[in-house]
Amino acid sequence: MIFNFLKTSYTAIKKILTKTGSLIGNKLRALFQGPIDEEALEKLEQILYEADLGVHYAQELTNHVRNRLKKDSSLDSAALIDGLRQEILNNLLTPPKNAIPNPSSSAPHVILVVGVNGNGKTTSVAKLARLYQKEGKKVIVGAADTFRAAAIEQLETWAGRLNIDIVKGNNKSDPAAVAFDTVSAGKARGADVVIIDTAGRLQTKTPLMQELEKIRRSCNKLSADAPQETLLVLDATTGQNGIDQVKTFHEFTPITGLILTKLDGSAKGGVVLSIHKQLGVPIKYIGVGEGVDDLEIFDAPTFVNALFE
Repeated sequence: MIFNFLKTSYTAIKKILTKTGSLIGNKLRALFQGPIDEEALEKLEQILYEADLGVHYAQELTNHVRNRLKKDSSLDSAALIDGLRQEILNNLLTPPKNAIPNPSSSAPHVILVVGVNGNGKTTSVAKLARLYQKEGKKVIVGAADTFRAAAIEQLETWAGRLNIDIVKGNNKSDPAAVAFDTVSAGKARGADVVIIDTAGRLQTKTPLMQELEKIRRSCNKLSADAPQETLLVLDATTGQNGIDQVKTFHEFTPITGLILTKLDGSAKGGVVLSIHKQLGVPIKYIGVGEGVDDLEIFDAPTFVNALFE
């Protein structure tokens, strides 16, 4: 069963990484068929940059290849590509800078889901709830995006489909109060996991970002270590702009992990590597489709192997 799961996961991830994978894997193989001179190394840096690894990381990986060739000029294309693959994998396997604290045994595991409107945040809440549900966990979701009636209705629809409890407030009501009520309901009803959908904050709107701090404090009143996780939903098509989003959200509410969406619509899957390299924030999940079951736990070896196919 485990083998079949990994095989299915790899197939799904490989499919959504078609654009980035062809951009990296196919171009590298074509590039390394010729002489590996300084001109080829400059082209290598350009390929990595176009895959959205960022200027500094593209330069670092290019220098890695350059230094390997200086030590052994007989290295062939397969060895060079495998070395790049391993270097990238080592980066992703580096322990995160902000480890997730162990949740209290007496309280549900509370997860805040944050992100800019349009990134697939509310749908990601439903997918995450489904993932825990399949593990046999009792889940309650909270509709704290009270600034958008459509968001409340959308999450309510998902909760109905999944047959899970939802806590919601009136349109324009206090999001922090909804978060407080959701955690309270989770504790009272014996939930294992509480997932709270927050408003789609624009990272440039400081007052709105500060509202997230208020939501965190509301959760903390009921459980000293809540929320145990704060997951940022990030649209892969934003590329390097996504790094600015992570930095700003992290300033107001420490981000413990990322949910990456829309990888299938972009050649910018390399942003995953850049974010981890620059910020040390781990990628926890990636969306692999539109269905409620289309959320995969991020697995670094699977991702890197698919990237280089």
